[in-house]
Amino acid sequence: MTRHSPGRPRRSGCPIAITLDLLGDQWSLLVVRDLMFHGRRTFGEFAAAGEGVATNILTERLERLEAAGILARAADPTDRRRRVYRLTNKGLDLAPVLVEMVLWAARHERTDAPSALVARMRQDRAGFLEELRRTVEAVSAPARPRRSGQRGS
Repeated sequence: MTRHSPGRPRRSGCPIAITLDLLGDQWSLLVVRDLMFHGRRTFGEFAAAGEGVATNILTERLERLEAAGILARAADPTDRRRRVYRLTNKGLDLAPVLVEMVLWAARHERTDAPSALVARMRQDRAGFLEELRRTVEAVSAPARPRRSGQRGS
């Protein structure tokens, strides 16, 4: 079955071409990285991440990733005017790809990745990925707004 983002024709049915159509620009995987590894969830947090993405490009990438089912957007329960993003299961399934990219870059280039983190990824990929999934799912779970009269912890 061929699935793709509405309004975006595919070059071919090649799995690598399809992946590049969805994620092959210079910003999309950085958004996924920010959600997955840094816990960023809002437009402002993505914009302030340090790579210097223009706001119009960031808006387009967030829309594209949402249309592709890689991330989901919802109203922030603490401020209904603000939107928060989370990875979907489809987005979380990119974790092994990002881990392999980190390991490849750390093996061949100088990076800012903490050496202890890279060592953990190398030594126990499966355990690292399982823990990462649990952490991202917990962070991405929609927070419930506090009802009046409820005490905080």
